[in-house]
Amino acid sequence: MRADCGSCFALCCVALPFSASADFAIDKEAGRPCPNLAAGFRCGIHARLRQRGFTGCTVYDCFGAGQKVSQITFGGWDWRGDPSGAKRMFEVFPVMRQLHELLWYLNEALSLPRARPLHDEIRAALAAVERLTLGDPGALVRLDVGARRREAGDLLARASELVRAGTPKADRRGADLIGARLAKAGLRGASLRGAYLIGADLRGADLRSVDLLGADLRGADLRGADLTGAFFLTQAQLDAAKGDDVTRLPPSFTRPAHWRAGPGR
Repeated sequence: MRADCGSCFALCCVALPFSASADFAIDKEAGRPCPNLAAGFRCGIHARLRQRGFTGCTVYDCFGAGQKVSQITFGGWDWRGDPSGAKRMFEVFPVMRQLHELLWYLNEALSLPRARPLHDEIRAALAAVERLTLGDPGALVRLDVGARRREAGDLLARASELVRAGTPKADRRGADLIGARLAKAGLRGASLRGAYLIGADLRGADLRSVDLLGADLRGADLRGADLTGAFFLTQAQLDAAKGDDVTRLPPSFTRPAHWRAGPGR
């Protein structure tokens, strides 16, 4: 479930579109290689992406879908060496990425002790999604990914309720909290699933045992915040936020290199 760029044919740099914005310095159409893509499927400005205006690239995570498509679905076939089928590969990649994201969340749900009553259902869902990822390119392109996401989402929501039981459970699912002033806010046990927290001030906030599935944390200030026990959180969400050495993270995460040291005041 982790990206292995060395085993991928730079699919995120080609298959996906992006628009000139705070995250990307230029416009790029889907299926067109990024102009920064160098030989050997390497990024020519990898060490300078933030400085060159490509912050969006630094926070993207395919959850291992890139190497799955490159090495398993297409058996190591290189779109540069034989571009005749490149379009189909580029169509498959975003589908696989969504399936691998589901696998990530379902695997995490299986690791949550309080969700134990649902573990059998979660295992069954995991197996079903894994089978889908092994389909041929045609089957993957025809797949109704939205239906699979809704099914898994319902199961993950039930797991979230079990995990957050016994804590104050503020429901802020999908809330527009862009730029919100939430410094030192007591949000323990809240559902922030799908919430828009872009640029929100969360300095010193209590985010323990919070459901952060799909929350948009771009530019959110997490300095000094406590995310102990936060779940359905991804490394990409942290990479998109601001933080410091005082921010408390679940043990499986890496503190982003761009976070400034110092107290979260």
